[in-house]
Amino acid sequence: MREPHPFAGNPLDRGERERRDEAWIEAAGRAAGSRFLPFRDLEVLLHERSQPALGWLGTDRIRSLAPDAEPMFLGLLQEVAHFAVDLSSFPEAVARIEQERGCRFEDCRTAGGVLAVRETGILAQARSHLDWHSRHGFCAACGRPTVIRRGGQVRACPACHAQHFPRTDPVVITVVADPATDRCLLGQSRGRLSRLRMYSALAGFVDQGEAIEEAVAREVMEEAGIRVRNVRYHSSQPWPFPCSLMIGCLAEAASTTISIDDEEMSAVHWFERREVLLALDGNSEVLTVPGPIAIAHHLIKAWATREQF
Repeated sequence: MREPHPFAGNPLDRGERERRDEAWIEAAGRAAGSRFLPFRDLEVLLHERSQPALGWLGTDRIRSLAPDAEPMFLGLLQEVAHFAVDLSSFPEAVARIEQERGCRFEDCRTAGGVLAVRETGILAQARSHLDWHSRHGFCAACGRPTVIRRGGQVRACPACHAQHFPRTDPVVITVVADPATDRCLLGQSRGRLSRLRMYSALAGFVDQGEAIEEAVAREVMEEAGIRVRNVRYHSSQPWPFPCSLMIGCLAEAASTTISIDDEEMSAVHWFERREVLLALDGNSEVLTVPGPIAIAHHLIKAWATREQF
């Protein structure tokens, strides 16, 4: 298995058996040795050290700050229970934490670029988890308020007894190569990439009843008007903005004439290997590519350095 990308590599045992026991979850939330990772408006607490680290707090500290906060169980590490806790509704607790030296709440995308990889995996789980719960407080079947069960692994409806589970949205992201001309296809979507003047791998959500290879072919055709063949899996990356799984693929072009979707894409171009290598080193005058925090960077690098193809 290749080295995990940022937001993967989570070392926690997610505690499937422990989650079945509501009394165990409640006791773990009060246990002296448990650890709690605070968030404020989906920003994570960091401790400033030689390398920034996740800002875990102990049980006594989190209970003194926000005794009514409802922690979400993340899992176990060396038999110690780890929780995420949303302090967005506890401004006084947030203010007290921010007054402490060496503590700050940080945007999770930024934090993912400075934390150790194993910590970014925990961050991805926690952020996606808290974000889903913040948006799914009511039953999709009957509209009644739901309650948290299994440490946050499910929301249950007391009225109609429906159960609702946090979801992960699969996304295919693909670098398409034209072996005949030694070029790869990169695009610039409308929005963030166009503002950054950056080109990236083409990407899109997997549709219902669709295989990964079919999703790659459809998305590339929709966004660029290019037919592909020989789709191959490269690697994957959790992307907690809010809750996607990026499925990285490589493919060969079966056609080369670009016809872009103007509503979704601002530009799609073929780039020569020499220019892509310059961009990876930050030396291109015409091309900028995503940084190493994103799987797109590693897919582009895999093609440019002939790791695959």
